[in-house]
Amino acid sequence: MSAPGYTSLKTSLGHSLNSTPNGGAAPPYQNGPGGQTYPSTYPLTGYYGAGPQQQGNPTIPGQCAAAPQKAQITNNDHSAYCHQQPLQPTAAPTVAPSAYGATQGSHPPSLPYGTPTTLPTSAALPNPQHAPSFQQPAPYAQPGAYYGQQQYPTSQTQHHSQQPNLVLAPPTSPGAPLYPIVSYPSVPGSSQYGTLRSSQAPTGPAAVPNLMGAPLHQYAPGNDTSHPASTAAVPPGYSMAPPGQPATVNGQGNAGGDSSSTTTGSASPVPNSYDSLEGGSYPEFSNPPSADMPNQPVYQQRPVSRTDSSPSHGGYNQTGYQHLPQPFPNMSQLSAALGGLSGVPELEVEALRPVNLLQERNLLPHQPLDAPEPNLSADLKKANCSPDTFRCTLTNIPQTQALLNKARLPLGLLLHPFRDLAQLPVITSNTIVRCRSCRTYINPFVSFLDQRRWKCNLCYRVNDVPDEFMYNPVTRSYGEPHKRPEVQNSTVEFIASSDYMLRPPQPAVYLFVLDVSHNAVEGGYLNVYCHTLLENLDKMPGDTRTRVGFITFNSTIHFYNLHESLSQPQMLVVSDIDDIFIPTHDSLLVNLKESRALVRVLLTSLHSMFSQTRETHSALGPALQAAYKLMSPTGGRVSVFQTQLPTLGPGLLQSREDPNQRSSTKGVQHLGPATDFYKKLALDCSGQQIGVDLFLLSSQYSDLASLACMSKFSAGSIFYYPSLHHVHNPAQLDKFQKDLERYLTRKIGFEAVMRIRCTKGLSIHTFHGNFFVRSTDLLSLANINPDSGFAVQMSIEESLADTSLACFQSALLYTSSKGKRRIRVHTLCLPVVSQLSDVYAGADVQAITCLLANMAIDRSISSSLSDARDALVNAVVDSLSAYKNTVSNIHQSGLIAPAALCLFPLYVLALLKQKALRMGTSTKLDERVFAMCEFKSQPLQQIMRAVHPDLYRLDTMSDQGALHLNDCIVPQPHLLHLTAEKLTREGAFLMDCGSVFYLWIGKCCNDVFIRDVLGCPNHASIPPSMAQIPELETPLSERLRALLAWLQDSRPFSSTLHVVKDDATAKTSFFQHLVEDRSESALSYYEFLLHIQQQMSK
Repeated sequence: MSAPGYTSLKTSLGHSLNSTPNGGAAPPYQNGPGGQTYPSTYPLTGYYGAGPQQQGNPTIPGQCAAAPQKAQITNNDHSAYCHQQPLQPTAAPTVAPSAYGATQGSHPPSLPYGTPTTLPTSAALPNPQHAPSFQQPAPYAQPGAYYGQQQYPTSQTQHHSQQPNLVLAPPTSPGAPLYPIVSYPSVPGSSQYGTLRSSQAPTGPAAVPNLMGAPLHQYAPGNDTSHPASTAAVPPGYSMAPPGQPATVNGQGNAGGDSSSTTTGSASPVPNSYDSLEGGSYPEFSNPPSADMPNQPVYQQRPVSRTDSSPSHGGYNQTGYQHLPQPFPNMSQLSAALGGLSGVPELEVEALRPVNLLQERNLLPHQPLDAPEPNLSADLKKANCSPDTFRCTLTNIPQTQALLNKARLPLGLLLHPFRDLAQLPVITSNTIVRCRSCRTYINPFVSFLDQRRWKCNLCYRVNDVPDEFMYNPVTRSYGEPHKRPEVQNSTVEFIASSDYMLRPPQPAVYLFVLDVSHNAVEGGYLNVYCHTLLENLDKMPGDTRTRVGFITFNSTIHFYNLHESLSQPQMLVVSDIDDIFIPTHDSLLVNLKESRALVRVLLTSLHSMFSQTRETHSALGPALQAAYKLMSPTGGRVSVFQTQLPTLGPGLLQSREDPNQRSSTKGVQHLGPATDFYKKLALDCSGQQIGVDLFLLSSQYSDLASLACMSKFSAGSIFYYPSLHHVHNPAQLDKFQKDLERYLTRKIGFEAVMRIRCTKGLSIHTFHGNFFVRSTDLLSLANINPDSGFAVQMSIEESLADTSLACFQSALLYTSSKGKRRIRVHTLCLPVVSQLSDVYAGADVQAITCLLANMAIDRSISSSLSDARDALVNAVVDSLSAYKNTVSNIHQSGLIAPAALCLFPLYVLALLKQKALRMGTSTKLDERVFAMCEFKSQPLQQIMRAVHPDLYRLDTMSDQGALHLNDCIVPQPHLLHLTAEKLTREGAFLMDCGSVFYLWIGKCCNDVFIRDVLGCPNHASIPPSMAQIPELETPLSERLRALLAWLQDSRPFSSTLHVVKDDATAKTSFFQHLVEDRSESALSYYEFLLHIQQQMSK
């Protein structure tokens, strides 16, 4: 029942194809001439995570239909299609048309890449029974047909010593951390990948419920799990469960085999998709251990009683199990870990302390807010995943959906799976131990029944411990499986073997697509790009197989022949943009090591080649089509640099922004794409493991809502520099240069997939981020980078009353830039509670804010901006009303909130004043869309800095509480509320907004501070556009620069600095971040609280 005045955010809405956000839904559509039907990528879901309806969801073959063959193009006879000159652009006549979605524009390329039409993709290979009319070769038939750099043996024998070898992984770049790799010994005489287990046997068909496709709806009625049976077609890679099979977990069948681990071998059949490869579903069968597993302990399967399978008895008081005389650590005895918050009354009292928001104004802590600590035992806390990686909106999980509904708070996860880590256990072993049923990786929160059996902490199945896992490489002893690194660390990375590959690991391939129109050259980005890439060419992640290529475009498309045999690069110009083709396939993407000299020559001369251009048109669409055709054989990363609205060829766009309509009563228009061209192209790219990153460097409207689709659906990144100019805005040009340096040198993963698993009874139904959903719960990530974040919404489908702990695990399978297949696993453990007060006590207000921001972005695109804003307000009204009516015993007047949620109204007000969601005439459409993209793809820390910046006073800071790092003193000034009341004309204040720092200098600020920090004699002499702090040898300067460097180290990309004088016109940008004050179209914080109180009283 909604609170009085509650406007539901879950009303059913109509979605058009061009306005589908991540998390929304769109009807199927055709993609390319092959007639592939892409299903709804982001189905509609409930705002607060009630149980959705189950339905089938077909996987998507990653191939595009073959195009009609063009005439062969050779270097000796190409005049009919293009001109080839040493770096001299010329036009070319047109050629016969071809299908858009083709992966080739000429005859198949020569080795080392093979033919693009026969390349199996890494994300989704169809089952044989669902195979298209053209057949794919076996992925391991001829590895040389993929990459000619090295051979991939089908089997290999490797003998290990009986002692572990500790080796250091080489850093990817200077200064990168060294990750220890633990090598475990194998059984003498065995192959490198062990023996084939029967868990790889073919499976029968299975009906798997899809948890991704529910319409927007009201809160779920309690624990109703009686969903109608799915009648949809069975997706490839799944199998049909026999009648009477146990209920599925997280949309996956309760699968199993003879072994609890995935041991890999070159003789195993190649999986037909990553869905089964990473462990989507396996059948339940009980064959006896095969003869090729002499060392495998025999576990006789029999009907399992409730005592053996229920979580409440898992590993604690089992009957029929003989325990070892030696006690296992508390980490394995999870029943004693927690009994609710009642055992820790001080935590409950503080988190539930009632706060009258209308009276208590100074609610901010002195230092930035930390994530709440789950109420777990000391051992579990020590082993738990870092909140910087894995974070839940509720650190106390409600037992039932009904209890969650009463709390009126969203349940979801925020994940930063590939972030840079100072320490990461990297494990190479013949055996990756996983649950036979749900395929969960072994982790610190499983229960060891004895030395030979462990119970899964997600589905509670009892599994065998393989012999190899009995050896502990740390203590060099046998019989201690609970002390292995996998069971001691919640974040680990496994070196995967050939069974986790659909093809040999691809090389690192980088293609740069550059706008060289007059607009691009005049702004100055091209010169900075060339210099930055030249300086970082040797630092880009990769190995000896790394390949690079370049495409430039204006009204025509320019390719560059960089074959090592040439004395200088050759430009090949294709002017037929309506029917783009590749002039030659074997020398446009070249080995960086072999053609390094030519690449350097090209980068040195590229800017001067177009310095006098007067070409103003932009054929971005054809350039992207060319990039897709060129990259399809291998996959890789495409980096697009665009400076204006595309005006020619496929994908051309018209200006849709009307400044007079920015504050229209109809709401903000054109937040969705104008065409599906870029989304279709992105889906084609995703199918071929191509990620597209977009750099938009334009001060004019460029329809980012349409262009962003190329990155959203190919797991790419979006960068936006709205006023970049080498003369008028050198500060932003400097930021672009630093961001580009980080972008070029940061770690990267290729052909990745990610799956999130959770405890039985919980289900995930909506994903947020840049990706493509290939099956019910498998995210396809053509590229993965350390700066991308994801969010998911969850619901409680079955009661969790039988367990005291809930666990979540993410598994990211990717190919490193060195050509290694790796699996990064994170596991989070949280307590389960039955009291509503405990749910409120465990609320993570920052995680709740970020998840609501993602949901509001979806609603603003699918419905309207005003609807999304109303929903955010109602989220505050609902949660505080529920707390007042069910938990709080205070009957005094005022607005009462628990201490855990006391900042919730402030954060929501700050959200309403962000560019993405604010009303008024001051926000350009592209800036609004970019802010929305950032909310959907950034990790929590970055989002919160943008939502609610940190404000410090600098002129009075002292060394009290300062950090001492590397002989440097870093002061820690207290946080201030974001209101002009906290500013004084005598002070100096620093505001950290994430991507920008503002240093505000009051008109009457002490001249000593100005002189010692800025090097200016007084306030009047401060330059109007000062963007750097000079390095002065004064204590104040050293302290401030140390503080700025410390803050900068906590974020991946460079932040610009603006020195703002009290009397400068530029102070408007500073004051707009003071979210507690009234703005042009938004309430002040106190007025907002009164509005909330008024809504609650209706």
